[in-house]
Order: sequence, then C-alpha cells, then structure tokens
Amino acid sequence: MRRREVIALLGGTAALWPLAARAQQSERLRRVGALFPFPESDPTTQSFMAAFAQALARQGRVEGKNVRIDYRFAGYDPARLRSYATELVRLSPDAILAVTPPAVLALQQQTHTIPIVFLFVLDPVGQGLVQSLARPGGNMTGFGAVDSPIIAKWLQLLKEIAPGVTRVAVIFNPDTQPYAAFLINVLEAAGASLGVTITPAPVHDDTTIEEASAAEARRPGGGVITLPDSFNVAHRDAIIAAASRRGLPLLGLGDQFTRSGALMSYWFDPLDMYVQAAAYVDRILNGANPADLLVQYPTKYSLVINLKTAQALGLTVPQSLLQRADEVIE
Repeated sequence: MRRREVIALLGGTAALWPLAARAQQSERLRRVGALFPFPESDPTTQSFMAAFAQALARQGRVEGKNVRIDYRFAGYDPARLRSYATELVRLSPDAILAVTPPAVLALQQQTHTIPIVFLFVLDPVGQGLVQSLARPGGNMTGFGAVDSPIIAKWLQLLKEIAPGVTRVAVIFNPDTQPYAAFLINVLEAAGASLGVTITPAPVHDDTTIEEASAAEARRPGGGVITLPDSFNVAHRDAIIAAASRRGLPLLGLGDQFTRSGALMSYWFDPLDMYVQAAAYVDRILNGANPADLLVQYPTKYSLVINLKTAQALGLTVPQSLLQRADEVIE
C-alpha cells in the first residue's frame, strides 16, 4: 500500500473515533431506582413493574442492556419505606421513580439533587413538592392523581346512585395517606351543597375498618368512600366485606374495588401512568431537567358500576348513570 493510501486510511479511521465514542457513551449502563410501597408478590405490583420496564424498553432503555432498575418494595411498612429510600439514594441512580406520596416524602428527606419522577401525588404544589405544575423548579416532577373537581365528583356519583345517603365515612390510614386533610376538605365542601355530612374514618387494621363501618351503619343514610391510599388497596377485601355486611354503599378507587364487590368506582388506569412516567425517566436520562418537565394529571377517568352489588343494596341505578358508565359489572 502506498504511503498516500495509508495516510488516507488512517485519516478516515480517526474521523470515525468520535462517532464510536459517542455510541459507546450512549450505550453505557444507566441506573434507575424505583420505590414502591406495595409488596413485590402482589400481582398488581407485578403488572406495574412490567408496564414501567416495557415502556422504558420501547424508549430504547432495555433492562440488563443499557439500563439497570433497582426496585425496592416496602410492603406497606413505613419504616422499611424510609430505609429503602436511604438505600436507593446511596446507590446514586440517574433517576428515581417514586410511587405514592409516602415514597416521595421518604425520598425528599434524603435528596434534593437526584431527579425524582413521582406517581399518584395529590396537590404537589400545596404540599411543597414543586413550585408550580408548569415549572416544578426542583429535582421532582411527575404525575398527580386527582384534583378538586374529581374528588367532588366521587360524592356526586355516590349520591346519584344512592339518593338516600346523607352521611359518608371517609376511610384512610393516616400513616399511608398524608394528604387526607386536603381530600376531606374538598369532600366536605361538596357535601355541604349535596346535603351530605362527611365523617373522617382513620383506620389502621381490619379491626378498625370493622369499627368504622359499624359506626356508620348505626343510623340510616350511611355510605363509604375510600381515599386513594396504598393501605386501602391492600385491605380492599376487608373494607368491601365490612360495608357489604352493613348495607353501606361503597365508592372505591379503581375497578379492582368494583370487581371485588364495591358499588362503584371513578378512577383512572394506573398502568397508563407508569407508561408516562417511563417517558419522563427517559427524557431525564437524555439530559432533561425535572425542573422543566410539567406535572401532569390523568385526562381520562372511568366510571365502573357493580350492578349485582346495587341490587343487593336495594338500589335502582338510574338509566342515565348506566349510559355514562364505562363498564357495568353484572
């Protein structure tokens, strides 16, 4: 090979080096933390994990290839949740997915620099997590669960399907639902215009669930609403059974409640939220600043009615409500 050809070949090879280096850099293993309050063994938790990982893969972030996801599952234990938050921060991930308010608060105590994408947070501005929905301004952004009009609609729907309801017990666990006061205030304002008295019903176990249901059933006109709360999800069978035994109309959150026997639910598809969270995580891994990623809320809520439960309660569901329902369980 002549000297001129050798020089040309070396020059061409050298020109390729920056491209090769960039390719190697883009394929370097990125680390993502994920903090769940739920037990890992729960099938619902498994579906959440799968939705998140699959959505990341569609963005080109394949677990085990160019991204590692460090999952932690607290099993509804607040102390374990705090411990796992500390553990994840010490791993120095590029981003962390925080599922539900307790997980967010646990991580907030540990870091103000690692980007955090939260899910199912109520009133993130009022809680001081972000400066505004449009410009979060710190190391957090993500997806809220409900706003005031949706919260008020729960009571409106329950009153529409059960006009005789004049009192509603609102079930929540103070340890896992730190925003209960905000939700209850909205329900009380809605109740004032509907002639419904709201009674906060803090619970901690199946025994206190029974006691709250018994107290609500001592007089006619009682009903039950469950707040969005990881405890309520875990204890939904006990809540549904206690309300059923006492003939209390129950509005739960999500079709998992309604399929298990709650009268109705008005909620969004949580799997879709994990897909959107994965897109935010991908943008952060690509260099986006969480301070500039607007906080979003679900745009579609589904009304599900359990007609069998309505019949057992002696309720006739208005045709107008059945026509608006996204699903009717018979």
